[in-house]
Amino acid sequence: MIHRLAADYREYFADRPVRASSPQGKFADGAALVDGQPLTAADAHGKHLFLGFAAAGWVHIHLGLFGKLTFGPAPAPPPTDTVRLRLANADAYAYLRGPTTCALITDAEKQAIHERLGPDPLRARGPADRPVAADPSGDGEVAWRRISRSRSTVAALLMDQKVVAGVGNVYRAEVLFRHGIDPYRAGRDLTWSQWDAVWADLVYLMREGVRNNRIDTVRPEHLPEAMGRPPRVDDHGGRGVRVPQGQAVLPHLWRRDPHRRTRRPQPLLVPGGPAPLAPAVPAAPPPAPRRAPPPRGCAAPWTRW
Repeated sequence: MIHRLAADYREYFADRPVRASSPQGKFADGAALVDGQPLTAADAHGKHLFLGFAAAGWVHIHLGLFGKLTFGPAPAPPPTDTVRLRLANADAYAYLRGPTTCALITDAEKQAIHERLGPDPLRARGPADRPVAADPSGDGEVAWRRISRSRSTVAALLMDQKVVAGVGNVYRAEVLFRHGIDPYRAGRDLTWSQWDAVWADLVYLMREGVRNNRIDTVRPEHLPEAMGRPPRVDDHGGRGVRVPQGQAVLPHLWRRDPHRRTRRPQPLLVPGGPAPLAPAVPAAPPPAPRRAPPPRGCAAPWTRW
């Protein structure tokens, strides 16, 4: 989670001067301005990470699909030429590789990014089990105003960063399962009480994920011990994620993300339901009939057929 990475940056580099460089060379100018400056803040909103350096501005990082951050204790190993940004001090190092975005921005540019993003459950104020409408960047009512007017599926809306920032595919699937909400349901067909429960659950689950440094969405009644079943583990990305049932990722649920697809859609499971819901997948068209060869000595009528 990006909020966890922000916490790691604060732990290792806060209020201490850092040595910054860009072995890859793509962020060389920005690294030169950051070099020798203390890290004064580390902020996150959705999938966007911001590292604050008072004299230089903010380093804006978006990992995208392939970005990776590596932290470790000093001494830092020699960086490879794939490292976009290297930060190090006497105690630790951080190597950034393959991000979609790594740029030095101003306060105004940072604020513009916040304004175009939806509310982030991890920026909500108040107790984890009941967020309060105090901060617009963490207010579930802001998302509700867009969701309640939309014909898009609730699954697509939860993945739309302009509606809700930072949820991701695992939390999207699991929070809908936990509340028995069909991912095909249009946003405008949700009730306020349903959305309020979903928002509160997202705040709780995502905070727990940051605190424990892992995604765990299983209710106690769904644990293998309680259900008398072997554990189900999704090895997505090479790291196990415990899931209670899971839901298929279907192409027609997503509007702009071709990477979230499966070769063969699977049933969608709703807790308490007697049978899986059949996904609305259009059938393949029948093959076109093959023409018989024309008889000998007959050309023009058959070519017009």
